[in-house]
Amino acid sequence: MGKPTGFIEYPRRDRSYAPVDERLHHYREFVDPLPEEELRKQGARCMDCGTPFCHHGCPVNNLIPEWNDLTWRGDAKGALDVLHQTNNFPDFTGRICPAPCEAACTINLIDQPVTIKTIEHAIVERGWDEGWIEPQIAAKRSGKRVAVIGSGPSGMACAQQLARVGHVVAVFEKAPRIGGLLRYGIPDFKLEKVVIDRRIAQMRAEGVEFHPNSHVGHNVPVERLMREFDAVVVAIGAEAPRDLPVPGRDFKGVHFAMEFLTQQNRRVAGEKVPDEGAILATGKHVLVIGGGDTGSDCIGTSNRQGAASVTQIEILSTPPDKEDKLLTWPNWPMKLRTSSSHEEGVDRDWGVLTKGFTGENGQVTGLDAARVEWKTSGDGRPSMQEIPGGGFHIKADLVLFAMGFVHPVRSGALDALGVALDDRGNVQANTNDYSTSVPKVFTAGDARRGQSLVVWAIREGRQCARAVDEYLMGYSDLPR
Repeated sequence: MGKPTGFIEYPRRDRSYAPVDERLHHYREFVDPLPEEELRKQGARCMDCGTPFCHHGCPVNNLIPEWNDLTWRGDAKGALDVLHQTNNFPDFTGRICPAPCEAACTINLIDQPVTIKTIEHAIVERGWDEGWIEPQIAAKRSGKRVAVIGSGPSGMACAQQLARVGHVVAVFEKAPRIGGLLRYGIPDFKLEKVVIDRRIAQMRAEGVEFHPNSHVGHNVPVERLMREFDAVVVAIGAEAPRDLPVPGRDFKGVHFAMEFLTQQNRRVAGEKVPDEGAILATGKHVLVIGGGDTGSDCIGTSNRQGAASVTQIEILSTPPDKEDKLLTWPNWPMKLRTSSSHEEGVDRDWGVLTKGFTGENGQVTGLDAARVEWKTSGDGRPSMQEIPGGGFHIKADLVLFAMGFVHPVRSGALDALGVALDDRGNVQANTNDYSTSVPKVFTAGDARRGQSLVVWAIREGRQCARAVDEYLMGYSDLPR
């Protein structure tokens, strides 16, 4: 590395946020980037550790020490070139990836990991500002046609890779706009949609065709794709939400998180959301069930809409403030995480079991809950037990289920294609050839592996593109 003692000389510094009372009045991103000189120092903190465990933590195998070193040396364009070798969309991951690479960083053993995510974000934004990011147009065309069903990060990565080696690629998206849950599920204050739009423009220039409002298996027949294309990639994500079938589930005001988040993203985009069926937190006592990223997004959106209060509950026990590094490192640890949305105002509670919802005149008014504790049984498996006398009530007139997703939606493309599913309800395929049980049909991303991170989706999209290219041409120069 350019500065082997950098991690000793320079303390960890990360980008900061705009004040809460300022950012709650808009839906724009609110991150304040590091100054150029400070960014270079943070790159210098990447130590010559011999074995870069950050590679272990990063699903796309980003060449992190290399672009950290180039950042320290002031070679921003070189850093961008290295970054794009493994990641089609570092502008997505630099915003919404939870950064498992930082958890795996060697200096994280003393809680001072390199600010990898911040450096990644700065590199790609500098690239856009300087005009360095341009379409990579294939030198020749293969004559082969590929249909990609779904325009989330997996489908976009797969489509871009295939277009760059000369295939004609058409992306079919059921929604009015391209981007999948990047567009409709992630709030603009975490990912402004211009970030997606500029990548779409790049891909169009590279020859990718986009077909919104095209729901394969509904208004677009599967037979047409199988007839007109040499290969079909299923990258529809895992959008079937986990439900909570308890008494009172059918009360008005009880919704899945994505119903709520999608409506607000549409409003921010200038789309008309009918008053009938509108889900708004304004003036309401909001209860978010589920402690993950989607729950956090619901909190931030609720506070921006002017909720009277926001409460978040999780059935699991309170995570520890700090992990035991000797047991967890370099793997992703279970520990208490406080997001920027949590900092904006929420009452968090753990070890809470939902017993049922209360209501009046068909409208939800609250939740009957019970305290639970988790114990490890003789076989090592955790089991949940209610605490005697631990019942209590939470007032709520808007309840949002943010408990994750169980598998891809089957109606539409999956049912029409007739692909085999695994025991979890995902499309069955391995990570060698990504092929399904139906000839010339492939799959990647959450549709194959289940609900996961954007960085895993990009990795699988890239690897699936190589498998498709090899299927079509007999060989492939695309990286895995």
